[in-house]
Amino acid sequence: MKKFFITSGLILFVVAIGLVVASGQRPTPTATPTATPSANSTATSTAADTQTPPTPSAPTAAPAEQAGSQAPAATTAPDASATAPAAAAPQAPAASPATPEAPKFVARVPEGMTPAAAGSSIGSLDPAVAPYRVTFSATGAGISEIVFSDFWKTFDDRRAAQLSREGDQNAKMPPDSARFVLASTTELGDFTVPVLSALRLEIDGARASLFGAVWAETAPGRFVTEIADAEGRAVARVERAFVPAVDSRSYELTLAQRVTNLTASPLKVRLVHYGPGDLPRDTESALDIRRFHFGYLFPPERDPNQNFVHTNGQMVDRASILSQIAKGNAAMWPNPSATEGGFSLSWFGSTDRYFAFALHAPYAPPTAASKLVGSIAEVQGVASGAAAATDQLVTSIRTPVVEVAPQATASFDLGVYAGPLNPRVLSHTEPFKGLGMGGLITYTMGGCCAWCTFAWLADALLWFLTFIHDYVVFDWGLAIVALVVVVRLVLHPVQKKSQIAMQRFSRAMTAMKPELDALQKKFKDDPSRMQQEQMRLFREKGVSPAGCVGGMLPMFAQMPIWMALYAVLFFAFDLRQAPAFFGVFQNFGGWSFLADLSAQDNFFRFPTPINLFLFNLTAINLLPILMGIVFFYQQKYMSPPITPNMSAEQIQQQKIMKWMMVIMFPIMTYIAPSGLTLYILTSTCIGIIESRIIKKQIDAMDLTVKPEPARKGLLARVYEQALERAAEQQKKQAGRGNPRGKGR
Repeated sequence: MKKFFITSGLILFVVAIGLVVASGQRPTPTATPTATPSANSTATSTAADTQTPPTPSAPTAAPAEQAGSQAPAATTAPDASATAPAAAAPQAPAASPATPEAPKFVARVPEGMTPAAAGSSIGSLDPAVAPYRVTFSATGAGISEIVFSDFWKTFDDRRAAQLSREGDQNAKMPPDSARFVLASTTELGDFTVPVLSALRLEIDGARASLFGAVWAETAPGRFVTEIADAEGRAVARVERAFVPAVDSRSYELTLAQRVTNLTASPLKVRLVHYGPGDLPRDTESALDIRRFHFGYLFPPERDPNQNFVHTNGQMVDRASILSQIAKGNAAMWPNPSATEGGFSLSWFGSTDRYFAFALHAPYAPPTAASKLVGSIAEVQGVASGAAAATDQLVTSIRTPVVEVAPQATASFDLGVYAGPLNPRVLSHTEPFKGLGMGGLITYTMGGCCAWCTFAWLADALLWFLTFIHDYVVFDWGLAIVALVVVVRLVLHPVQKKSQIAMQRFSRAMTAMKPELDALQKKFKDDPSRMQQEQMRLFREKGVSPAGCVGGMLPMFAQMPIWMALYAVLFFAFDLRQAPAFFGVFQNFGGWSFLADLSAQDNFFRFPTPINLFLFNLTAINLLPILMGIVFFYQQKYMSPPITPNMSAEQIQQQKIMKWMMVIMFPIMTYIAPSGLTLYILTSTCIGIIESRIIKKQIDAMDLTVKPEPARKGLLARVYEQALERAAEQQKKQAGRGNPRGKGR
């Protein structure tokens, strides 16, 4: 028992450390970082619209640019273009203050128009009209908020909204604050950055800030501004329009961007604006799985028609990008692998657990058949400078430099996807199917756990679950139970063979006990010789020394399924807030038990979470507790039998392993998705019944050990080879231990 408690304590200690690490990734309130960089800090939040290039050693914030007499001063905004380590160059001597030169170009509200006011919107919060409502910001002609019309933060709100619509009782509809917000303005230090807002226009290398109240709004989501030179003459006109798709139920927008040359000379222009940034943090998960994805095209020499969009190796965790920015490298695309491979960008986006916000090529064959997003030349990361998990992260987009002829217009159009990570949408509808945007969906936990979640198996499991749900049982809980039945049927021959091998081995060892005892007594001072004699006896009796190990094969065979199923239940959008068994438990006063297969089962949910130092306990979960009870009884049928030649230490270790199964599995699955716990619990119960049936069949079989040598399987051969190597090693050690000259 002493060893049991020591082993248990060590395992619980490791689990506690894991929980501490996981809980340490939860967001915690922090002070807003200052927007003014010090001379010794990394410049991750610098003003983009400085009139003179900043020195590498100490970037400085640019003064506010005057927008002309018809608009207030434009606010400078953070950008990654001046990002550089503070220690890249020695400090220069302090210079006397100088009056900054007037900007060469400024943006202003076009004559005869009024500055745009915040609050206009397109779309609707009625799911019958549109999938979301987009509210616009006057700053930078961007978006202040994207709110879904029928996606909610919790299952309770989703159910309340459903009941409200079914009963036509709008008064019982949850408040708008309960709706899921896909994207909103980002606070970067002292700056407020609207989504996809315009940052600046570069004309022949000179910068004109577009970030501020310099826009007029001609219609909801349609903005225009004018660029003037130092003499006040109009040089260019910039237009931005957020156009919803023709299909009102589509999650697609088009960001139409135009730059018109108003002069009599050609202009070289480049537009810089913000792109997708951090999506909301999933507070229900201890892991931060927000990522950035890139879809790319191979060069024409590898793919002449550039028909196939690839995503391999181009998924990056946001933590890696923050670390990269902290080291002074803000570049996200093109990255070294893209440059080396000659890849061209087709789309890129930000994802969280269930949703995506992405920019892509305006692909609409046959009129727009190119999958190359020609409006994006560079993608850079912009952060507020904390370089911590709680830091906010956005991206800035640079278009290629385009020469615009006099009175001509350059287009920098982009497609915008703002919707769920749903394969029914991304992999089966256009333009997303043609652009391969299903690559945004990855069933992997990422990091060090990427390899052990078996993404290929997760895809197969989701396909099977979806098929069973859509065509057979029409319920996700029943689909999981059906998956258990199928897996058990497939593994039944292995299970039966394993249990027969265990029983045969147990009976053979009982019959051989007198001979084994005699060998142990005869060669008690020569362990290597005793092992050799035991192996000889096993061969003569036709007994496989690995017979008891095969009994654990069915459990090991299901381990990859459990891991892949965890990823499926964690990421699959169809299972988000999906109740089990047709929501039968929710009919009892809205009981939260098994209301969401992607979350804990919430048998009894506490009004307020209980702080247990390592984590917050939000509910009593029934399924993990039942699993512990079922595992306790399962040990009677599934554990390898105790053989006569086992030492007291081996017997004690086997008992410890039994208790570890009973204790550790419920602990590890306590906060796991209830769908996974339902799978393991159902599989264990069916396994007990299956074992009893097999045991009755075994009792009627003749398991008498034959004297002929048995065929040795792979496990037996491996086991014998291991024993032989151990015996040889002991001989070598014994030879080295003899003093030289002994016996001479």
